Amino acid sequence: MPLTNTQYDEIMRSYQSRQLKRQRLILNRREEIDRLTPRMAELNAETAHISVAKARTLLNGKDTSAEEISDRLAAITAQKTELLRSLGYPKDYFDPPYHCTDCKDTGYIGNRRCHCLKQASLDLIYAQSNLTSVLGEAGFSRFRLDYYADDLFAPGTDISARKAAQNAYARCLQFVQNFDNDFQNILLFGDTGVGKTFLSHCIAGELLGTGHSVIYFSAQQFFDRLAASTFRNDDEPAPDCRNLFDCDLLILDDLGTEMTNSFTASQLFVCLNERILHRKSTVISSNLNLQDIASIYSERIFSRITSHFLLLHLFGKDIRVQKNILACK
Repeated sequence: MPLTNTQYDEIMRSYQSRQLKRQRLILNRREEIDRLTPRMAELNAETAHISVAKARTLLNGKDTSAEEISDRLAAITAQKTELLRSLGYPKDYFDPPYHCTDCKDTGYIGNRRCHCLKQASLDLIYAQSNLTSVLGEAGFSRFRLDYYADDLFAPGTDISARKAAQNAYARCLQFVQNFDNDFQNILLFGDTGVGKTFLSHCIAGELLGTGHSVIYFSAQQFFDRLAASTFRNDDEPAPDCRNLFDCDLLILDDLGTEMTNSFTASQLFVCLNERILHRKSTVISSNLNLQDIASIYSERIFSRITSHFLLLHLFGKDIRVQKNILACK
């Protein structure tokens, strides 16, 4: 990731802080248990003594003695576990979870940057606090079909609002489940307030949770960043836009709300085309219908979207309005 030294140091300090907090937590827990039962302190001291003996044995190349010492350590560990259980504590009380179990909060797996460090880099570069704040509110399990009517149909079809929502939910969930094996893109389009952004948040949250890099922008933010890179003064550093093309998933929310012109149309085409060529997935949400997308942007963009995107139409009554009505009752 293109980070300055200052940015990299800032991220690594956060990893060091996590490690220190975990170490302090373990120390506090050990002191807590030691106060409850002196026997745990005795077992910890015995473990330390035997571990030193094991290290010396390994240095001397005495494999048989090392096996015996390992058996003794295993027996002591079993005693500790049983002692914790008798006090009502879980067996892993001295082994609290890491923020990232893959790299154990170091940022690296061997010499390779962990997925959590890659995402932390993206978050810092693009200041995605807006995405972080909304992910806690989203989740596929919180998607409710009762906001979509069974008796409201898309013009000229027998597809109800609820049936369309069921299909969108299922296809978005399938998109996440098959993300690593099946290259797809999604366009969520339709009425205002019918769950398009919520579903894109669900997708982002699931993929972040499985170690994928996700960049989330409103359309206005996206084009502002591209404009800052293109129309800058020579003495200003150019914002790096390569990650917009390279990240595992790019989400563009509310396409059509930006100030549309020939620049935005050409930049959107370049971005979509680059990502399609490199098989990098994109999710777009828009209040525009397909005809509007074709007329506002270009036939080239319309062709890319209709050829390479799964088109999911959502319609119905504004969910936020429905929630407000229910809250007033």
